[in-house]
Amino acid sequence: MRGPGRGGGRVPRRPAHIITISSLAGAVGPEFCVAYAAAKFGVEGFMESLRHDVEPFNIRTTIVQPGFFRTELLVDASTTWAELSVDDYAERTAATKKVWESMNGQQAGAPVKLAEALLTIAGQEQPPARFVAGAIEAVAEKARGLLAQAEESRELGASLAHDDAA
Repeated sequence: MRGPGRGGGRVPRRPAHIITISSLAGAVGPEFCVAYAAAKFGVEGFMESLRHDVEPFNIRTTIVQPGFFRTELLVDASTTWAELSVDDYAERTAATKKVWESMNGQQAGAPVKLAEALLTIAGQEQPPARFVAGAIEAVAEKARGLLAQAEESRELGASLAHDDAA
């Protein structure tokens, strides 16, 4: 069948599922991970918007937000540490590096269990739009914080419409 813009006709509605791996950093921006968090927040915004475009074609989307899993992410061969060149950041950077180095091989998440969970999600007729894998409390805390910020903004934020707007 032809799709819109290619001679008309209807688009076939075959079921599909797009699963995208984001990160806990796509929900909670961690210290000293600015570029990584920005990329993951971007992935999440892309997927949230894409969902609306593809759902009419029976395509589901799931964003996966894994926390720390016991992979080779933190081994020396996979990690490049910036030089401690800015005195104002040196102490905090050194402390953060030490914590991250100590986590290597100690991450709570089991990659095989995550793979099994992803296979379960892939087989669901109505998969979740977002799957928090491991760091559930951190994401829940972020969600509670966002709700509190929305409520705190309600009075001032809701008063910004033109006077003639309904």
